[in-house]
Amino acid sequence: MWRGIVETIHIAGAARAPMRSVAEARAVQGRGLDGDRYFSGTGTWSGTRTAGPLTLIEAETIEALRRDHGIEVAPGDCRRNVVTRGVPLAHLVGTGFRIGAVELRGVRLVEPCDHLAKLTDRRLLAALVHRGGLRADIVSSGIISVGDVVEPILT
Repeated sequence: MWRGIVETIHIAGAARAPMRSVAEARAVQGRGLDGDRYFSGTGTWSGTRTAGPLTLIEAETIEALRRDHGIEVAPGDCRRNVVTRGVPLAHLVGTGFRIGAVELRGVRLVEPCDHLAKLTDRRLLAALVHRGGLRADIVSSGIISVGDVVEPILT
């Protein structure tokens, strides 16, 4: 059994806008994080996404980018909403989990895209294959905060 934490939370008000770090965000079922581009329908992929309005990435992946590939990126530069530590995100596809009191369900892995590479570093395309994070559906609305515990929902 694992148990992780939320290290940082990021939102961007519009497509291509810089991600900004916030201490907490309101997660809304079916919409995403209040204040984020996908919540308002102004994200690059708005209208084309069918599931997973919340995105997560492991802090360990960001550290591996630096260590193994020489790619320096800040946590928000990966364009994911929640950066976790100690959470095996790839294992959460099709599985329920909680961030604090908010219930989520892993939908699918997020693979790196050309849009991310254009905004950051082209080397991310290869470095983030199968490590680009997780898309999750918000099952129950609530506040997600930095420092919240992330844990599986045991059934």
